[in-house]
Amino acid sequence: MGYKVAVVGATGNVGREMLQTLADREFPVDEVVALASERSVGKDVSFGEDEILKCQDLAKFDFKGCDIGLFSPGAKVSAIHAPRAAKAGCVVIDNTSHFRMDPEIPLVVPEVNPDAIAGYTRRNIIANPNCSTIQMVVALKPLHDLARIKRVVVATYQSVSGAGKEAMDELYNQTRAIYMAAPIEKHKFPKQIAFNLIPQIDVFMEDGSTKEEWKMKVETKKILDPEIEVVATCVRAPVFVGHSEAVNLEFENPISVEEAFEALSGAPGIIVEDRREPGGYITPVECVGDDATFVSRLRADPTVPNGLSLWVVSDNLRKGAALNAVQIAEHLAENYL
Repeated sequence: MGYKVAVVGATGNVGREMLQTLADREFPVDEVVALASERSVGKDVSFGEDEILKCQDLAKFDFKGCDIGLFSPGAKVSAIHAPRAAKAGCVVIDNTSHFRMDPEIPLVVPEVNPDAIAGYTRRNIIANPNCSTIQMVVALKPLHDLARIKRVVVATYQSVSGAGKEAMDELYNQTRAIYMAAPIEKHKFPKQIAFNLIPQIDVFMEDGSTKEEWKMKVETKKILDPEIEVVATCVRAPVFVGHSEAVNLEFENPISVEEAFEALSGAPGIIVEDRREPGGYITPVECVGDDATFVSRLRADPTVPNGLSLWVVSDNLRKGAALNAVQIAEHLAENYL
């Protein structure tokens, strides 16, 4: 049986990756519809190697007859059109931040909490978590099952693709300007991003955290365990694709490096690449185009009881967005629809 799937935000970075991921994983489709804003109507987008789709107007589209909608058009747009699609009988898997903390809407990473998908029937909507949260909880899950995590301290190094095409263009243009001795222009970021780091992602909140840092905390609690304490520092890095995270963990129970290595190596969606030699780890450049979450630099933290540190890298456009959404769709198709 094939499904009718609508990809909303089809001209964006994540929308294009959703189309490619559907094709790569041979998701059972009878029809795929590409939807975008009025200004993108008629634009061509690729579905797999051979099929070209013409973008249709999201605002005018009737979702009746659609089985699944993969949404990544921005939070404000999803707020309007996701409920409209859901009411028409289309199960929405939304990649934006709008629905994530709604208690009636499941927030799902299939390797971590697939049973939560069953809650989609309340609103016909499932939320896709934040990209930096996804890769972290994939790595945390087998360790939490083994020794129960008390506290997470994480510093992220997030690629510019997480902020969209304009951000990628800004990194490219600034890098080119530096080599050409031309003026540096800033539009998307508050500081120069080329050859630099920016310790701000999203807006600041009253306690001094940024909203990205808040997302990592509250989403981890909702997905994995409400008892886990999380503090994050989220940094934008001059990398085009691929998020990296330096993660420090404190556990309730004793856990050895060897036990952690074994648990991670046998967990779904994880590849451990950890050789204690120069280059024996994964960097963001190497994860691009790969579905896995990579774990490296696994070691004991002697400053706290039951402590571990690790390095986590993943393609933020794939596992951090499109792949996770398609995996949710696969669970839906196999178990619920």
